[in-house]
Order: sequence, then C-alpha cells, then structure tokens
Amino acid sequence: MARYTGPVCRLCRREGQKLFLKGERCYTAKCAVARRAYAPGQHGQGRKKVSEYGKQLRTKQFAKRYYGVLEGQFHHYFEMAEKMPGVTGENLLRLLESRLDNVIYRLGLASSRAEARQLVLHAHFTVNGRKVNIPSYLVKAGQVIAVKDSSRQLGKLKAIAEANSARPVPQWLELNREKQEAKVVGVPAREDIDLPIEETLIVELYSK
Repeated sequence: MARYTGPVCRLCRREGQKLFLKGERCYTAKCAVARRAYAPGQHGQGRKKVSEYGKQLRTKQFAKRYYGVLEGQFHHYFEMAEKMPGVTGENLLRLLESRLDNVIYRLGLASSRAEARQLVLHAHFTVNGRKVNIPSYLVKAGQVIAVKDSSRQLGKLKAIAEANSARPVPQWLELNREKQEAKVVGVPAREDIDLPIEETLIVELYSK
C-alpha cells in the first residue's frame, strides 16, 4: 500500500498553511509553519508570481495532502465525482470526507488522519458490526461505526478520545461517547467541510 513517508511538516510549509498532519503539535509553537512560514528549500523565501495553472496545482496538492492520499487515488476519486449527479468539485470533497480514516479523525477518535489510518489498519473499528481495516473505505448514510469490543479498554484509545473530546463533530455524524460508536446520519454538505480551498480549481486542472 503506497503512502508518503517523508517529513510531513515539509508539506505544510510547501502549501503555506497547516494541514494538521501531526496532531497536537500543530496547535503549539513547535509547528513548522509557525516557526518558518515559507516554502522549504533554498529558494523558499523568494517571491514568485503564481500562474493560473500554479494556483490550480497548489489547490489540488493541498487537498490531496490534507486527506493523506496519493495522486493515483486522488485522480480516481475525481473520476468517481464526475460520474455522480451534482457539482463535481463538491462530490470530490464528499468522497474524500467519507473515507473511514477521515471519519475516525472527525469523530475525535484520532489526533490526526495519519493516526486514524494506523488505527484502522490495526482493525480497531467496525462498520455495522463487521471489522473494517481499509482506511479508504467509504462510509454511507445509516452505517454505524464503533470501536471494536476487544479494543474498548485500550489505554491508548481512551487517552486519544479524552484528549479530543472538545473537538466539534460534523452535523452529518452522530457520536455516542459512552458507547464509543457513531452513526452516519447523512452525507457531508459543503459547509460541513472545513477545507479552505476553491474546489473548482481542481476541476479546471483535471479538465484540461
């Protein structure tokens, strides 16, 4: 399974804003973007005029890195979004938002999407009572996501959930903290997705 294994703070610096790839560290003064708010490399501090193509590329790269997917899979999601009824850009974000690793992160059961991916791979969660260890699994309305019975007493999962208990849960998810389970009550609307991008730029880039 292909994944990015390089320094993640470098990705945030390249995009010029936080991607929240390292959990709690991103909220402290140790955040690389806060300390060095310029792109990595010897030319990182130079000012460059960005072309229209450059804006489209940076928007796509930001979304791709934000959700932790590689190019091939991201393009596959775009092709799926094109075939769905509705606005392609919003469909793309809904697909990315519906990934199981992202849902686990949104519920506060992981401090970052990378941590959520690892927890899913280690089979700590079930969907409708069945074990699912595929981070890219797309959840659907009506499904119930829960911590697996044998994982409920793990100190690590309890500590993560407690540390993130104040994180707001999106309206399309309904979390029961006592039962350690959540229900997908609908599909994510654009206003529920806190991704500060113009998704139309991604559509324009792939439509060339």
